[in-house]
Amino acid sequence: MKTMTNVDIYAISHELNNFLEGSRVDKSFQPNKETVVMRFHKAGFGRVDLVMEAGKRIHKSQYPLPNPTTPPSFPMLLRKRLKGANLIGIKQYNFDRIVEITLKKDQIYTIVVELFSKGNIILLDEDKNIIMPLKRKSWSNRDISAKKEYIYPPENGINPITITSEEIKSLFKNSEDDLIRTLAKNGLGSLYAEEIILRTNNQRKNEDLPLIDKKTDASKLSDDEIKSVYKSLKSIFKPLSDGEIKPEIVSGDKNDVLPIELLKYKEYKHDYFDSFNEACDEFYSKAVKNTITTEQEKAWNKKISKFEKRLEFQESTLEGFKDTIEKSHKKGELIYSNYQKIESLIKVVEDARAKDYSYQEIDKILKKAKKEGMAEAEIIKSVDKMGNILITIEDTDININSKISIPENADIYYEKAKKAKHKISGATIAIENTKKQLEDILNKKDNAMSSIMLPQKRVKKELKWYEKLRWFVSSTGILVVGGRDANSNENVVKKYLDNNDIYMHADIHGAPSTAIKLNGNEIDDNTIKESAIFAASFSSAWSDGYSTQDVYWVKPEQVSKSPESGEYVAKGSFIIRGKRNHVRGAKLRIAVGIVDYEGKRLMAGPEEAMKSLTDNYVVIKPGYTKKEAMAKSILSKINEENIIELDDIVRVLPTGKCDFDDKKY
Repeated sequence: MKTMTNVDIYAISHELNNFLEGSRVDKSFQPNKETVVMRFHKAGFGRVDLVMEAGKRIHKSQYPLPNPTTPPSFPMLLRKRLKGANLIGIKQYNFDRIVEITLKKDQIYTIVVELFSKGNIILLDEDKNIIMPLKRKSWSNRDISAKKEYIYPPENGINPITITSEEIKSLFKNSEDDLIRTLAKNGLGSLYAEEIILRTNNQRKNEDLPLIDKKTDASKLSDDEIKSVYKSLKSIFKPLSDGEIKPEIVSGDKNDVLPIELLKYKEYKHDYFDSFNEACDEFYSKAVKNTITTEQEKAWNKKISKFEKRLEFQESTLEGFKDTIEKSHKKGELIYSNYQKIESLIKVVEDARAKDYSYQEIDKILKKAKKEGMAEAEIIKSVDKMGNILITIEDTDININSKISIPENADIYYEKAKKAKHKISGATIAIENTKKQLEDILNKKDNAMSSIMLPQKRVKKELKWYEKLRWFVSSTGILVVGGRDANSNENVVKKYLDNNDIYMHADIHGAPSTAIKLNGNEIDDNTIKESAIFAASFSSAWSDGYSTQDVYWVKPEQVSKSPESGEYVAKGSFIIRGKRNHVRGAKLRIAVGIVDYEGKRLMAGPEEAMKSLTDNYVVIKPGYTKKEAMAKSILSKINEENIIELDDIVRVLPTGKCDFDDKKY
């Protein structure tokens, strides 16, 4: 994956500062070891995710990354210190690959994002002391550890936006490198160094001047050549200083993302974007998708390879058993069919041993006799020091023990064949088991690869008024809404509860004010029952682990904000006067699914209501699984058309842990 250049960082930091200044920090996440995401809330716009990958990139993103169920310590510290902080500014440090994000809460904080080498993300206090780094590192002149003063790396490079002709002249005259290396090593990198020389020579060619070899010693450049180089350098980076960048992704022999157009990529395919942040988001998110897929592929292939190697070994072993049976049978038969020859040979060996010949001497004598045409020695190959005779019959080597009978020698081979035959059955069963396991894991790989949750672009949705609350549509078509917090509880009663509606509330502290929007219709038992399940499920009874909860309903005129003398009614709370109509033991169960109600949208409500609108849903109950983990499982089950995101599901789930209802899953 490409590392952002100094030029990229200049463009991105200016855009981020202009867009995010004054925004408020929400949560922070760490999707993987090197990446931290800070979520901001921008007034009038909403959620903005800022992705920071150590040593690689920083930009705002519309591609949410999957987060671990248990957040690591670094984002937890950011949440503790920075949640609710206001963004003061974002800037590049000295045209280096360093970005500083300044925030204000109880004090001034700075997040330093290092995009050079392997990079780092470091939280500093107002005295520029390190509170905590993403990665602890230490060099002879820098110690990136908690409670240490943050020391910037040595300055290394020029600022092409502000550099003067005298500064560039001094740079070249004092350089010990050639032209291309001098430019590249001073913060411009090889890409922009090549571009400067390319434009310089194009310009000199038009002016009928000698071209400059990039290998020329920088210190030997003439004043006229330095002037040409300087002119090209300033022309390349003028769009940056003028704020007139042209963000693009280029595709060709290599892919790249750039804030300005380069002659080097003239023949490439160009895709232009409204902002450099948008271009970087598309470029890097595509790379992240490829990385996720590649890593998953590697992991599955490693598992598959294990079974393939096992199967290869088992099949080789089976063939070995078959080969042993065939060859052992043949050797046994050859022993019997050549009984007299072998018997004569054994007798020769026995006679020689009786005369105190060693087996080594017998071996030499028999080999010599074979050459001389001795009949008994024609099948001899060798005699070892233990008295085993190796013979060859019909191109088959047979080992004969001279100390035992010929039938006993034959039985050794028949027994070997018998044992191999017994092993064939077990080997065949093992092979079938491995084939089945291999088939299963291949199927699992196909399913896993097809269901990989790659980052999907988050498109800002225009919510209906009821989607800003908790809501569902009953099986009889009646809209029911409930508050999400104290403010929305107030709104449910004051803005959305009309005279003909029904007000409902769980008989427990910590529950949503619920309005059944009758719109002139008569209330029915199904809607009352479903609304009671809704009101109970989104109350504190869910997080308390209850399975049922009593609920009551009244008419709007019974709901009041006016307390008795000396009493106080907190925000989001109301006084109920008169008789309450109770629904006893409403079950805590919520169905989550995608319905077509004024367009496709996510709904969370009673199962009976959900059934009437769709069959694409799941049912959950109070349980032990965290919301984020549960949301991922739900997303994989119902998001067939990719119209919802993980955050959408998290938002509609009841407060507290949950599990799937066994009756549904």
